[in-house]
Amino acid sequence: MRFFKDLSLSAFTAGFVAVLVGFTSSVAIVFQAALAFGATPEVISSWMWALGLGMGLASALPSLWLRMPVMIAWSTPGAAVLAVAGAGYSMNEAVGAFIVCAVLITIAGATGWFERVMNKIPMAIASALLAGVLARFGLQAFIAAQTALPLVLLMLAAYLLAKRFMPRYAVPLTLLVAIVFVASRGQLAWSGVHFKLAMPVFTMPVFTLQAAVSLALPLFVVTMASQNLPGVAAIRAAGYDMPISKLITISGVATLVLAPFGGFALNLSAITAAICMGREAHDDPARRYTAAVSCGAIYVVIGLFGAAVTGLLTAFPKELVAAIAGFALLGTIGGGLAAAVRDESHREAALITFLVTLSGVTLGGIGSAFWGVVAGAIALGIQHLGRAAPESSPSNAEKASR
Repeated sequence: MRFFKDLSLSAFTAGFVAVLVGFTSSVAIVFQAALAFGATPEVISSWMWALGLGMGLASALPSLWLRMPVMIAWSTPGAAVLAVAGAGYSMNEAVGAFIVCAVLITIAGATGWFERVMNKIPMAIASALLAGVLARFGLQAFIAAQTALPLVLLMLAAYLLAKRFMPRYAVPLTLLVAIVFVASRGQLAWSGVHFKLAMPVFTMPVFTLQAAVSLALPLFVVTMASQNLPGVAAIRAAGYDMPISKLITISGVATLVLAPFGGFALNLSAITAAICMGREAHDDPARRYTAAVSCGAIYVVIGLFGAAVTGLLTAFPKELVAAIAGFALLGTIGGGLAAAVRDESHREAALITFLVTLSGVTLGGIGSAFWGVVAGAIALGIQHLGRAAPESSPSNAEKASR
C-alpha cells in the first residue's frame, strides 16, 4: 500500500517516458538482431515477451524491495553486435551464446569484481561519463527541429512554461501537449498496432566454441562496458547507495532464465534510469522508486502483448520521442556537468571523459562510454604524477576538505 501512497502523476509519467524512449530508440536494433539468426515472427514476439518480462520484473521487484529506482534494460549495443555478427549462426547457437554471456554477467556480479572497479573511478569522472552519455539525447531534442520545427518549438515552450509555473509536472504536460498536437495533425501511425498476446517460444541451446568467442564474449564486453558502466554512474550521480553487485547478479540470472526465449542480455540502464532518478520524477528522492516500478509494470505489459505494444509505442513520431527525452534529461545533464567540473583538480580529466563519451567513438566494438572513462583515467593519472606526497600534507588536505 505504501507504493500507491508514494505514487504520483509525475513519477508514473517518468516511467512511461522511460519506456517510450527506451523502446522506440532501439527496438529496431533488437528486431535486426533476431532476424540475423533467422527468427520467425513468432520467435521475434517471444523475444519481446522475454525482454519485456525480464526488464519489468528485474526493475519493479528490486525497486519495491530497496525503495530505490532500480532500472534494468536490454543491452542496445549488445543487440547491435548480434545484428552484425549473427550472420551464419543458427538461433540455437545464438541462445547458447546468450547463456554463456549470462553466466559471465552473473559471475561478474557474484564475485563483486565489477563493483570494485567502479569504486576506483572518481565521482567527477563518473559524472562526466553520465553527462556525455545523456548529452547526445539532449542534442537530439534540438536536432529534431530540422524536420519538425513547429512540434519542437511547441514542446520547448510548453516545457519552459510548465517548468516556471508547475515544475513537478513539466514533463507530463509537455508530453500531453505534444501528443495532442501530433494527433490533431494525423501524425500518429496507428496502422502498426495489432493487439495479440505474445507466446514464448523455447529454443534449445547449442553450445559451440565459435559462437562463444564470436557472440558471447563481445556481447558480455559491450554490455559491461557500454551499459553497466554508465548505469552505475547514473545511480551514483543521483545519490543512491545501491547494492551494485547484487543488481548485476540479478540481471545475469534473469538473462540466464530468459535466454532460451530470446532474452539475450539484461543490464543496468543509464538513460532511462536518469529519467526515473531525476527531480522531474519526484522532488523527494525517497519516492522516485515509484517511477521505476511504473516503468517495470509497463515493461511487463509490453512483454505480455509483445508486438502490439511495440507498435503502439512506435506510433509516435521520432521527433516527439527525441524531444521529450532531451527535455526530460536536461536537469540530469546539468547536474552531471556541474559535478564533473566542481573539483578543479579533476576538471580537465572530467572534460576529456565528457567529450570522448559524447563523441560516440567506437573502437574494437566497444562504445564511447568505456573509452571516455579510459581517456579520463589516463588524463587524471598523468596530471597527478608525482603529486602523492604533497597531497598527503595537512595543508593540502585542509584545502581538499574545503
